[in-house]
Amino acid sequence: MNPVLLSIILIPALEIYLFIKIGSQIGAFNTIILIFLTAIIGVYYAKYEGLNTIRSGIVQIFKNQTPAYEIISSAAIAFAAILLILPGFATDFLGFLIIFPITRKLIFGNLTKKFKKQEPKKNNFIDGEYEEIEDNDDRKI
Repeated sequence: MNPVLLSIILIPALEIYLFIKIGSQIGAFNTIILIFLTAIIGVYYAKYEGLNTIRSGIVQIFKNQTPAYEIISSAAIAFAAILLILPGFATDFLGFLIIFPITRKLIFGNLTKKFKKQEPKKNNFIDGEYEEIEDNDDRKI
């Protein structure tokens, strides 16, 4: 079966199960408040982390380095914000995992190594050829 189709079926089923279990423990009203609270906190934190990632990317550009991690991290933060806006506890958990810098670095750190190139070593000399010309030579320079 197609993994996308399977996830479209299983994720809402998991969310409904978690709504029922958590709602029976803390109550329906508290469950709804918790869903809205995680969405608000998550979107605010996603905005904060997104701005930090943009700052870090600009610093990388000024250093003449490729901001590969920052590009991947920005896309991950946008995806995490979408997960946090969607109502549900499993999507909120996954969204918070992606949004925190420590876990994001663990998840996406290996991807950036593929995109970064080895920077050439800078040499402090210039290659060139020369020819000695004597003073009494008739050739003009």
